[in-house]
Amino acid sequence: MLPNIKVSSVDEYISIFSPDIKKLLKTLRKVIIDTAPDAEEVIGYNMPAYKYYGILVYFAAHKNHIGFYPGSALVIEVFRKELAGYQTSKGTIQLPLDKLLPISLIKKIVRFRVKFNLDKHKSKLKKKRPN
Repeated sequence: MLPNIKVSSVDEYISIFSPDIKKLLKTLRKVIIDTAPDAEEVIGYNMPAYKYYGILVYFAAHKNHIGFYPGSALVIEVFRKELAGYQTSKGTIQLPLDKLLPISLIKKIVRFRVKFNLDKHKSKLKKKRPN
């Protein structure tokens, strides 16, 4: 986690870390951007975040893992079997620094979040339209 340093961009966030951590963060960033190219990259809670009709995911480097925050406990439940080898809690997935990033799982989670947010947005639009 960042030592009381306020960041204003994802580049600035990544720049703070050691080369090994930077490499993981850059890979994670690329996977998210490639999977959700229409998402907006922002800083939220002093972490990289991606928005598409609401927050998709956040991530943050910690001492022994990268915290991957898919915005909802629902994701943890939906992907429970695939997440069996990872430490999880409500809305948090810990990706250990000493293991390869689970790229295909990250892509599935990001796609799930894109669809979830888009469906939620469309549902709101339908409710606003007069019959």
